[in-house]
Amino acid sequence: MQETKRKGNSGSFIKILLLILLVIIFANTAYMVRENEYAYVTRFSKFQAIHDSAGLHFKLPVVDKVEKIPQFRMMYDVPPSEVLTGDKKTLVVDNFAVWQIDDPYKFMRTVSRISEMENRIDAVVYNAVKNTLGTMNQTDIINSDNSSIDDVNTVITELVNAQLGNYGVSTVAVEIKRLDLPKDNETAVYSRMISERTQMAESYRAGGNLEASKVVNETDKEVGILLSKAKADAEELKGQGESEYMKIIAEAYSTEDRVQYYEFIRSLEALKSTMRGDKTIILPADSFIVRVLNGK
Repeated sequence: MQETKRKGNSGSFIKILLLILLVIIFANTAYMVRENEYAYVTRFSKFQAIHDSAGLHFKLPVVDKVEKIPQFRMMYDVPPSEVLTGDKKTLVVDNFAVWQIDDPYKFMRTVSRISEMENRIDAVVYNAVKNTLGTMNQTDIINSDNSSIDDVNTVITELVNAQLGNYGVSTVAVEIKRLDLPKDNETAVYSRMISERTQMAESYRAGGNLEASKVVNETDKEVGILLSKAKADAEELKGQGESEYMKIIAEAYSTEDRVQYYEFIRSLEALKSTMRGDKTIILPADSFIVRVLNGK
């Protein structure tokens, strides 16, 4: 009985050992490849295979090594750097790059690490930005609209891809996040920009004043012409009125009786005007007023 029991315990122990051994062997031979992931397999540091489909795969334990490589797009925030523009002025450029691994074999043979690839992207992006902005003036870059910046980003992306092809990677986009002036000349540039804007404003103001003076002079000229014409018309009307008045007077005093009556009335008015106050008047004996006063 005891011997049979010992044999049973020994058999169970062996099964457990075998199960543990199988688990260890499975754990060392099987590996999982996830979505958006490459599996780069080497044997004694020599390339064996690349698996790019998700699922369970197997390898030889100990001798095979599996390295996982991202298959998805990655974003790298490039550190800001200073570049010289075409007019020899400095700009601080802040970029980011969206990149991906297209050829995992070439990537592992040339770079093999993400951090090392980011260092190389940093250098390549800097060269592309320097060469692109180095052909443009600082003022044109600062005053560029969105479409112009997009064109610059496209050129930079093409230059970067031309240099990264040897590493088995490519950039989907290299974008300029921000353009700044260096702190040491930022104030000077702003002052110059303010001065330029002030000169432009003065030029526009002078042009406006010139146009205003032209309008005023032209208006004064037209007013003078209108006043002269109005005065001429008034004098003409006045002359016509006087002529009509004289015609009416002539018609009113067309007979001898009317003439004498008119002279009598005018003489009385003259006498009334001259006799005001304490005065002494000497008149000739044949004067019409003397004759009136004498009743002749």
